[in-house]
Amino acid sequence: MNYKETKEWLFNQLPVYQLQGASAYKEDLTNTILLMIHLNHPENKIKCIHVAGTNGKGSTSHLLASVLQEAGYKVGLYTSPHLKDFRERIKVNGLEISEDFVCKFVSKNKSFFESNELSFFEMTVGLAFEYFVKEKTDINIIEVGMGGRLDSTNVITPLVSIITNIGLDHTQFLGNTLSCIAHEKAGIIKQNIPVVIGEFTTETKEVFSAKATDTNSEIYFASDLIKKTFPSVLLGDYQLSNKKTVQQTVAVLQNQKEFKISEQDIKNGFSNVVKNTGLQGRWQQINENPKAICDTAHNADGLKIVLHQVQKEKFQVLHIVLGVVNDKNLDEILPLFPVGAKYYFCKPNVSRGLEAETLMQKAKDFQLNGKVYYSVLTAYQDALKNANKNDLIYIGGSTFVVAEIL
Repeated sequence: MNYKETKEWLFNQLPVYQLQGASAYKEDLTNTILLMIHLNHPENKIKCIHVAGTNGKGSTSHLLASVLQEAGYKVGLYTSPHLKDFRERIKVNGLEISEDFVCKFVSKNKSFFESNELSFFEMTVGLAFEYFVKEKTDINIIEVGMGGRLDSTNVITPLVSIITNIGLDHTQFLGNTLSCIAHEKAGIIKQNIPVVIGEFTTETKEVFSAKATDTNSEIYFASDLIKKTFPSVLLGDYQLSNKKTVQQTVAVLQNQKEFKISEQDIKNGFSNVVKNTGLQGRWQQINENPKAICDTAHNADGLKIVLHQVQKEKFQVLHIVLGVVNDKNLDEILPLFPVGAKYYFCKPNVSRGLEAETLMQKAKDFQLNGKVYYSVLTAYQDALKNANKNDLIYIGGSTFVVAEIL
């Protein structure tokens, strides 16, 4: 199979959460463990940092990778979901995995995947680990897909575990209270391995502290410990917490004496994160006059911060291109959006996308008014046509909406 055929097979062979939602979720690590045995345990041949959390995982992972690259290390980066191409999920020093490696890996292991009914995410984790072994990376940043305790990535023993924050997302899988979700995320904390917590509440702090005690793990609450951060090209207000989390993680790595990372490396890493890692979609300006901003925030906690930042911008009229997936709690997120804006309702082009008409009708309950568009691009193009140079356009609600614009 060529790369296009291989990619289609990966996506179509078995359920994948990014496209299908609940049907792709697996509730144990049995298949991942079988795959690690089949691949001769690549997870034991690489040094890793494990990153979980409701929001900020991607930014934190990319910032940390950028800092380590600036310090001269060869850095593997595994994240999800991708915006444009599957290969964005697996990078070494910002360069995507080659099409050839993806094709050969799938071809070599296809019969094993099929006979054991592995999920898309399980196969992708195996691909990433094997690639990092082949590339002889110095360190690898491994982002959890969802949850932590039962996530396919949770077969590694990292140098440091990171939990960015806890919010109410994926409640159908992880529980409907902050403490339940914190328990699932805390599942990445390993025996005698330090853990860095980005943000916390009284409720979640108790869960993390108890788990750290059980595993004899040193625990660091970054928001309490880091007082000063450095400028970054990532301009979202929410990046303040992510930067503190990265700086505390760097301090832990420095204590371990395995890595030499200077303050200048941190500064350069923050300044060059987009150039070093290719990160996109985080408070990203894509047009000027009118200013257009896109952001991948897609749950209540993330949208609350981003929409607050939107309101701090100077504009005459606010235009919002909005699309969501069909498992989103609209009663929770729609009240966060400003009533006075002009809305361009659209459906992201995935099977999980919520129909634009349905979104518009529900939005009316919250006095959010606008028109229906049958693609994200036409919605954005109409917003550009309608806006004057002093207006602001915000595009968001889903990672898939942003992906179609970039």
